[in-house]
Amino acid sequence: MCFRTRLVCFGALLACVAHAQDSDRADWLRNPAMGNYKAYAEFKMAHYTLAREVWQTLAEVGNGDALFNLGILAEDGLGEARDLSKAQALYISAAQRGNFKAQYRLGLLYSVGQLLPKDTEKARLYLSLAAQSGDRDAQGMLAHLDAPATPPTPLQQADLWSASGEHAKAAALYRTLAAQQNASAQTRLAWLHEAGRGVPQNLAEAARLFALAATGGEAEAQYALSVMLRTGRGQDKDLAQSLLWLQRAAAQGHVSAVAALASWQAATPP
Repeated sequence: MCFRTRLVCFGALLACVAHAQDSDRADWLRNPAMGNYKAYAEFKMAHYTLAREVWQTLAEVGNGDALFNLGILAEDGLGEARDLSKAQALYISAAQRGNFKAQYRLGLLYSVGQLLPKDTEKARLYLSLAAQSGDRDAQGMLAHLDAPATPPTPLQQADLWSASGEHAKAAALYRTLAAQQNASAQTRLAWLHEAGRGVPQNLAEAARLFALAATGGEAEAQYALSVMLRTGRGQDKDLAQSLLWLQRAAAQGHVSAVAALASWQAATPP
């Protein structure tokens, strides 16, 4: 493929990424990956009502990512009253559809028994499901659950505090680990700054942390950074860099990034 042709293809992909923000209900149902990308972008801009509209549309057809993200809105009370029972039901629906993030979240919540009633067997079930999907955090937490006398790792402890609603304590430990170049902790701390949980809401700091973790190879951060660069929240908008980070996340097998990139490549003229 010649250099000129590659430039044309790259430009067409950028146009597809940009189109995600101008999509409507019919587009989301036809292309759920585009819908989830749009909703995540609206979420990052704190447009929770718009994000919910997209996710509710996709949830109607059983999209696991959409169900999980609706659970996040309900659990944290973002753009709506906080409702843990609603969050639990949404997480369970997402988990039943194979969403490993929902499975891991339920495993944590049932493990600590603060926001939901403690249930070790349910915790083991959902952590096992997430572990079977290859989630390393779930694999580690499952090992800790099976050997409770063994102290959790610092990252696991921070996750457990977060699942208990002790976000300030979790943030302090994530910050310590982030300073040690722990990309997973950098990503989790970025999420807290993004939503203002346990720390002041600070999108610029969230973007800085996502960039550090993305450079360190964290696929989740690469996907998040792609969306922030697309929206211009927390940093300057840069569609070319947005696409590059999306490609890097997809290359690592990040499910949402793979789906988004594949859908836009399919829509790009040959």
